[in-house]
Amino acid sequence: MSEVALNGSCLCGAVHYRAKGPLGTFHHCHCKTCQKAHAAAFTTTLGVSWDGFKWTQGEPIVSFFESSPGKRRWFCPKCGTHLMADFVKSRTRRLRVASLDTPLREKPDMHIWESHTADWFEFGDSLPVKPAGRDS
Repeated sequence: MSEVALNGSCLCGAVHYRAKGPLGTFHHCHCKTCQKAHAAAFTTTLGVSWDGFKWTQGEPIVSFFESSPGKRRWFCPKCGTHLMADFVKSRTRRLRVASLDTPLREKPDMHIWESHTADWFEFGDSLPVKPAGRDS
């Protein structure tokens, strides 16, 4: 994917971020932890540069929850909006696409963790589906 600058924020406006650099993988994740964290059938995430990410407002209040060893889910403690997840060991960051304020031209390229799909969800697009996480 291309190199861009993206801005995002939470619902109440207390926390803002900026991500600059090349974009990484872009997918819909159906894992059980994403379902619980977002109260939805899946969440759409986009990989971004570790070094190109920064909090531009609300850094003193933004919070995280370690949902599995080494994976931190960052959110606004005032409104609850999930903004980003990171994996410190692999220096990987994944934006929660619905928190973006910058429009995206790119589209997700697959569904992952199909093996965790909510019983009531039906796939209605032609994207590839993987039973677990991505290979890359």
